[in-house]
Amino acid sequence: MITLHSNTKPNRLIHEKSPYLLQHAYNPVDWYPWGEEAFEKAKAENKPIFVSIGYSTCHWCHVMERESFEDEEVAKFLNDHFVSIKVDREERPDIDSIYMDVCIKQNGEGGWPLNGFLMPDQTPFYMGTYFPKESKYGRPGMMDILPQLHDLYVNNPEKIKDAGERMKYAIQPKRNRTEEEVPAHYTQFSFTYLSQTFDPHYGGFATSPKFPTPGQLLFLLRYYQWKKEDKALEMVEKTLNSMADGGIYDHIGYGFARYSTDEIWLVPHFEKMLYDNALLMMAYTEAYQVTKNERYKEIVFQTAEFISREMTSPEGGFYSAIDADSEGAEGTYYLWTEDEVYELLGEDDADIFTEVYDISQRGNFEGKNIPNLVETDLGEMAEEFNLPIEELKQRLEKSRIKLLEARAKRTYPHLDDKILTSWNGLCIAALAKAGAVFAEPSFTQMAERAETFIREELWKEDFLLARYREGEAKYKAYLDDYAFLLWGYLELHQSTGSIGYLRQAQTLSNILHQRFEDKDIGGFYFTDEDAEKLLIREKTVLDGALPSGNGIAALQLWRLSKLTGDSELMKKVEKMIDAFSEEAAVYTSGVLSLLSARIAFEVGGKEIVISGNSSEEQQEVLKRLQSEFHPYDVWIVTTNESEPAALIEGKVVNDRPLAVFICENSVCHTPVHNKNEVFEQL
Repeated sequence: MITLHSNTKPNRLIHEKSPYLLQHAYNPVDWYPWGEEAFEKAKAENKPIFVSIGYSTCHWCHVMERESFEDEEVAKFLNDHFVSIKVDREERPDIDSIYMDVCIKQNGEGGWPLNGFLMPDQTPFYMGTYFPKESKYGRPGMMDILPQLHDLYVNNPEKIKDAGERMKYAIQPKRNRTEEEVPAHYTQFSFTYLSQTFDPHYGGFATSPKFPTPGQLLFLLRYYQWKKEDKALEMVEKTLNSMADGGIYDHIGYGFARYSTDEIWLVPHFEKMLYDNALLMMAYTEAYQVTKNERYKEIVFQTAEFISREMTSPEGGFYSAIDADSEGAEGTYYLWTEDEVYELLGEDDADIFTEVYDISQRGNFEGKNIPNLVETDLGEMAEEFNLPIEELKQRLEKSRIKLLEARAKRTYPHLDDKILTSWNGLCIAALAKAGAVFAEPSFTQMAERAETFIREELWKEDFLLARYREGEAKYKAYLDDYAFLLWGYLELHQSTGSIGYLRQAQTLSNILHQRFEDKDIGGFYFTDEDAEKLLIREKTVLDGALPSGNGIAALQLWRLSKLTGDSELMKKVEKMIDAFSEEAAVYTSGVLSLLSARIAFEVGGKEIVISGNSSEEQQEVLKRLQSEFHPYDVWIVTTNESEPAALIEGKVVNDRPLAVFICENSVCHTPVHNKNEVFEQL
């Protein structure tokens, strides 16, 4: 449900589907959605454009709305002297990405809300993030910025134009083709950088705020597998353990918040994003494959439970995000007083629960409590309460359920219920992978339902759409939509063996190369060739809050080429990686998804064909493969001659119970008929 404000007259945003735009539909600011109407007005009246970019579950977006966009003084100045545009960055990542790049290059940092001032031709001349109404905290205020920029625009237009041209030049994609490959030793540079920024006490990288950064963890797991570098695995384990203990993890209802405001993972920024939970589920699943740590399996199952309960539509698609705020304050839904816990649990169980989860009369966050295990050792707690550890866990679980039921009666935070193809692709990949690793069919079923939803609602003829809400599918899909969904299809294929998913992956590959590829230099543009023409057609490889679409596409297309025996596709992937050699040289630690694909060319990986007339023995080999960490191996179980011929040609065996062909570096070994011998070779 979208919360509307008390002003009686709506602005143009009232006709939009975006939950974020609808949140601003009753502001006194005369908002326009992004489109020709706004730009034509700016040109006709010779006014600069104020563009404000955010998303519906963004805490600081809410703060800025309350301080400025609901303020009559700010609104009047904007309405008199600017044309104001609101953009949902989750619906229009193409717009957001361009102006975020400008903001980072101008200020050295970015974030949301992202606010910028543009000329009528979309060229930016001043960018920033959160602006209070009046200058404070070392930040310029709206009522200082607006008059100054208006005066400059009217009285010194050449200065505005010069600033805009410099910014526009700074973000132009490079057009010079390089013949240099991305050296393998760049992966060592990235590992060294991560080692230097790693927090050995609480895990994670840098100090605070501290983000989960699952992309870094996925890279380190691949680096560990390749180099057998123990430090890489130690960093992953420390980070995963600390996050699972911290308040960033919801110990009552499960799922991870977007980031921690401190270095110990205690105080989260309470919003929950689908993409974080999907990628963290993938990281915990892969870490389990390497370590067999049951705690990681538990976190995966709990995260899937949270997504199923709170972020899944009746039709099977996954919602985008849950807000940090409810009842006008951040975190209200998730916080507890000690008195509440005692009232709900009774003295004996509350004594245990409050001790284990750091709940006190004093509180650990603004007089209330965030349940956490940061300083807790369950073994010591079991001794303290003279209980077997399993009985302690059972009592804690009963208490958790009681608190969850009580919490469900509170005012629920705003749910952004739009369904994004890209984020659903990530969640499909994570659930399909977890379903295979843990032999948990419910995870695979969740992934398949979401895939069916996307296929039925977000495919249009021969291309994808990016967003679905209230029966409307809109916006031509972006690179991330295709790349992340490609990952989902390949994980579904590796999980289920269904050839249909492999064919869907091939379809996505064909569209990417037809509609997104930079044919001269290599790599993919962020937008479809037929998409709206913006200031530039961006092509980037840098990982941000999400992994780079180019990086993910590179690795998934590499896997697809191995599954289908498509040597031409493999060459395209190699060219694609080399197209970003300059970016990899300058921003080595910022292109980890691309470097994960670069490692693939060093490792090579195996192509495994599992054949024979005993489905039981085939499945036993498949489950063993799925349970272990083989990030650069691919496999196909033969059932008939309809699979991609290049990989299975000559490898369909019907006169033996089991025949496993293990191929490496374009050479296939003699088929193995004994499953134990297969396991030894793998």
